[in-house]
Amino acid sequence: MNTVISKKFLAVVISSLLVGFTTNHDAFAQSSDGTGSVTNVSKQEEKEHQDEHEHEKGHEEDKGDHDEHGHEGGNKEGEEEHEEGITIDPKKMSLAKIKVESVKPEYQFSSVYAPGEIKANGYKSYVVSPRTESVIISRHAALGEYVEIGQKLVTLFSEAMAQAQADYLIASTEWQRVKKLGNKTVSESRLLQAETTYNASYGKLIALGLTEKAINGISNKDIKAFGQYALTAHREGVVLQDDFIQGQRVDAGDSVMLLADEKQLWVEAKVSPNKKLNLSIDSPAVLKLEGQSYNAKVIQEAHTIDPVTRTRIIRLGVQNADDNLHSGMFVKVYFQFATKQKVMAVPEEALIRSADGDWTVFVEDHPGEFKAVEVELGRALGDFREIIGLDSGTRIVTKGAFFVASEIAKGGFDPHNH
Repeated sequence: MNTVISKKFLAVVISSLLVGFTTNHDAFAQSSDGTGSVTNVSKQEEKEHQDEHEHEKGHEEDKGDHDEHGHEGGNKEGEEEHEEGITIDPKKMSLAKIKVESVKPEYQFSSVYAPGEIKANGYKSYVVSPRTESVIISRHAALGEYVEIGQKLVTLFSEAMAQAQADYLIASTEWQRVKKLGNKTVSESRLLQAETTYNASYGKLIALGLTEKAINGISNKDIKAFGQYALTAHREGVVLQDDFIQGQRVDAGDSVMLLADEKQLWVEAKVSPNKKLNLSIDSPAVLKLEGQSYNAKVIQEAHTIDPVTRTRIIRLGVQNADDNLHSGMFVKVYFQFATKQKVMAVPEEALIRSADGDWTVFVEDHPGEFKAVEVELGRALGDFREIIGLDSGTRIVTKGAFFVASEIAKGGFDPHNH
């Protein structure tokens, strides 16, 4: 009995031991599997961490490349912005005669062209001519010479003058004698006759062109010079004509010399009769001759048509203070008509055409720094041109724009931002 119990007890113990061993083995196997999994997880996490690190590094490199590219792009953009214009130092601007001015809306003038010719001022000219048939003995003034009032111009001889001088000498002597005797010795009628004869002979010499000084100088001592007389300047001016030679016979009224005051001249503009111009006295005009401009004003307007040129004559007056204008010169006349409103306008020489055909001006953003700005053109206003696209007060190059454009071109830049 005891033996059986002992065997059963031993079997139970052995079974327990076997069950415990199996359990421990499974636990150890499970533990081993868990450790591998942890290791695998750790490796996977490490790999994922490494991938993230490499991704971040790549991202940082990409960002760095992007930043560098952006920086380079920014520098390039900055360089392009800098390359849009050019900086010119004051010394070079002075040598190139570059002029910068502010542009503001102002009243401008449109112009109408007409050809013109300078004429002597007929109201301030004087024709020197004999008043009786004469022979020219000598001249005392040359062509182009400036003469003053009373200056001797030419000496002539005339038979009629000789007779008139002789008659005056006789009448003057008789009048002086009778006047000295008085009423007590000479009758009233004799005195009157002598005085009348004297006055008549004196008046005849005046009519023949002698001056009072020349008449008073007639005497018996100058009997050999009878018939000779001099024509003098009745006003100051320049000798514009002297169409004669010494020894030439001239008739009464023939022009020997023409004196004119060239301080103020006339200009006769020839306008088509079909052209309607609203001109009034003192309307402004500009004359152009060999690059020079002169201000003039309308003084007269003809109401008839020239039979030769079939044009209407408009006469202008121009001051000639510098004596650059002379009778016979041909000029260009530009009648000026003011705009009804103020407009922005720049000189024609301030406009430069770009490579694509657009018109530009050079704007000064800062002292000495210029860049090209495109503008739209409007009406032609004489030497100016209406522009659209600039603000009032903008400072632009009004003189020397071509030099600025050439300086930009020398640097290899496109001055028109294209």
